[in-house]
Amino acid sequence: MSNLILLLVLGTVFYYIFKSYSQYQAFSKESFKNFSVNHETLKRSELGLFVALVAKVAKADGRVDALEAELISNMFRDISAVFPDPEKTKNILKQIFNEEKERTDNTQKVAHQLASAIKRNKAMQQQFMGFLIQLAFADGEVTQSEEEMLTLIAEALAFDPQAYHAIFDQFEQMMQHAQPKQTLEDAYKILGVSKDDDMKTIKKAYRKLVRQYHPDIIKSQNKDENYMKEATQKTQEINSAYELIQKARK
Repeated sequence: MSNLILLLVLGTVFYYIFKSYSQYQAFSKESFKNFSVNHETLKRSELGLFVALVAKVAKADGRVDALEAELISNMFRDISAVFPDPEKTKNILKQIFNEEKERTDNTQKVAHQLASAIKRNKAMQQQFMGFLIQLAFADGEVTQSEEEMLTLIAEALAFDPQAYHAIFDQFEQMMQHAQPKQTLEDAYKILGVSKDDDMKTIKKAYRKLVRQYHPDIIKSQNKDENYMKEATQKTQEINSAYELIQKARK
């Protein structure tokens, strides 16, 4: 996999902690079996606040690209699966995301609310900020508007500036050392399709592989840090292959 572009795409991981708990509670159906799912409860939770910030970073450059949209959809599915009513939860998370991606006036307020909610959990602060930075790099570069959004959120979260720049610089270095994309022949092999297949068939194969290999937020809880790296590398390989085929067919 030496020819992969090391873009750490939307590996957005959501950790939800009930307000009455002081320690991290792992995602599981048992943890959420008595949770009453509704729009207001989720929106006020750490999860809902973080979804709002994810939406703002995703839309900061003016658009949510195809891979971001696909990964966000998969993320909602993974998260919803541990709640008593998965379909209802997924729909509410989508609503929160769609509402917040169109707003730029409340970013600082939302970030302050999240900061207050997780102020005793430094590890979670590190994870959340790290994932927002990853998201900004998902399309290959960080625009000025995305960087301004990240800076605003980091300051509102009172996130350590040195830690912020260390994470940001790590992703910049990945970009600088990115390897060339695969050939068109490689792309067809990666997606498991033929050059004679139509784009509808190829898109179906692409979406199936993204679902299979995207950085699973549930499985990642019991994996080492290499799990997320390998998962995101594979996801980027799949996305690069799909984009190459799309361009070749225009």
